[in-house]
Amino acid sequence: MHYSNWLIGVKNRACLRNACKTPPNSDCNNRGNTVDAQSNNPVPGYKVIKKIGEGTFSEVLKAQSLKDGKFYACKTMKQTINSLEQANNLREVQAMKRLSPHANIIQLHELILDKESGTVSLICELMEMNIYELIQGRRTPLPDHTVKNYMYQLCKSLEHMHSCGIFHRDVKPENILIKQNCLKLGDFGSCRSIYSKPPHTEYISTRWYRAPECLLTDGYYSFKMDMWSAGCVFFEIMSLNPLFPGANEVDQASKIHDVLGTPDQSVLQKFKQSRAMHFNFPPKKGTGISRLIPKCPAPALSLLYQMLAYDPDERITADTALRHTYFREIRMAEKRAETFHRLPGTLHGLEGGGSHNRLNRACRPARVGKLRGRNARQTPLLNHNTKHAPAPLARRNIPHYPAELPKLNLVVPGPQIAPAISTVPPFTHRGTLPAIASKKCQSRLAKPQEESRHAAFRSFYIPPLERKHGGF
Repeated sequence: MHYSNWLIGVKNRACLRNACKTPPNSDCNNRGNTVDAQSNNPVPGYKVIKKIGEGTFSEVLKAQSLKDGKFYACKTMKQTINSLEQANNLREVQAMKRLSPHANIIQLHELILDKESGTVSLICELMEMNIYELIQGRRTPLPDHTVKNYMYQLCKSLEHMHSCGIFHRDVKPENILIKQNCLKLGDFGSCRSIYSKPPHTEYISTRWYRAPECLLTDGYYSFKMDMWSAGCVFFEIMSLNPLFPGANEVDQASKIHDVLGTPDQSVLQKFKQSRAMHFNFPPKKGTGISRLIPKCPAPALSLLYQMLAYDPDERITADTALRHTYFREIRMAEKRAETFHRLPGTLHGLEGGGSHNRLNRACRPARVGKLRGRNARQTPLLNHNTKHAPAPLARRNIPHYPAELPKLNLVVPGPQIAPAISTVPPFTHRGTLPAIASKKCQSRLAKPQEESRHAAFRSFYIPPLERKHGGF
């Protein structure tokens, strides 16, 4: 009995040892990946923690900096690079440098080239997960405000890219990264210049998010393809399912027609002019998107249809999408935040527990000054403490600022200007101008305005004319 138990224990321990011997590239044991990666030291100056993901041309690792101890995402390219200049000329590196900094674009922290192996590593900021990981296995839909917030940030990232002359060409949930409530677009290895002439690469975007002009033409597409992909992501975030999961190119077009229907012949004629192979689709009326997500709000459905317009010329742009009714609440919140951001002195000066009325009273001088064009008066008003905040409101119409005195010189009484003029020393030159005594200035200022003007003409202009031209 003891022998059999001992033999069973030996077999169990042997099985455990064999189970722990995992391949170096296996993702089942992160600890094994960490030890193997550290022994090879693939990224100088960084300690590799684990592998996050892997693609066709690169793999992404979670790494910790040996300098500051912060965690970063390290994207290591599989292609061999010979020089640092060649590394800087990579399309992805150039795009990230041009687009940075932006709140919704992944920022490049450092570029590392290992000359011995020819490996290039892009050290980027580390995010928590991507959209695919967020919705994978989820049973309940995301809240409406969360979906709206993510889509607004995605449209902002695309608007920034397109305004900089770049379009992504591979917008999908795996390339959209999130951290808490912040969304950032990443993976710019497939991006292209907007001003480059077609035809472009045909099979560039992931099939499920590929626009019709990419499917039905020989590379004649534009930056509008990003908006189609964003519309597919929009639907997937709301429904937790892909919109057009085609098995191949033909099935992909069929999936699109099942939902949206076949387009007009005029639209298909545009695509036929850009493709050597002719195609004909039987007329089909789509089921519509509203049947797939019946609880979708009307503004969201409107934006979704405009993003998924079959004709790219009729498809909405990112800039116009940001002004859609669906994002009205977010735009209003941004305007309020910008208003408070412009008044840091007032907001910091208010003590905790202040009422909403106190905040409005503190912010009111800035609005009055802006309407009257007196921006220079906002700074001294906003630097007061809370207990002095209402005081400038009661005195804002009194001309007690030195910068406004020249505008009011006709209505200010003489005794107020007299001290400033009396400080000017009299002229002692022997030139053509007569000497002006300070007593005469005081006496003229005490007279009415009309008499002072006539007296000024008699005293300043007549004597010089008599001395230069005595005959007059």
